[in-house]
Amino acid sequence: MTSKQRAYLKGLAMTMDPILHIGKSSVTPEMVNSVDEALEARELIKLGVLKNCFDDPKEIANVIAERTRSQVVQVIGRKIVLYRESKNKKTIVLPKANKKEDK
Repeated sequence: MTSKQRAYLKGLAMTMDPILHIGKSSVTPEMVNSVDEALEARELIKLGVLKNCFDDPKEIANVIAERTRSQVVQVIGRKIVLYRESKNKKTIVLPKANKKEDK
């Protein structure tokens, strides 16, 4: 993902509210399944990490992204934004990558 595409997704995510919250049990198989389903339906989602979760939000984002084959767009404070292109319902069109950025 290029920096231009990441900036575009950050702009879309600014107005979003978290649709899932990660609590004290942190990353569970059920949470990963919920994130996976949400990514397929929406492509871009925001997660909230509750104060009773003592794991680092960046580590949580990386673990969930790896398990759902998604990309971490950003982690700000206790908010995580993930993106994965939908197989069936593609709605977000990313800006084209420049030739220079592909190298």
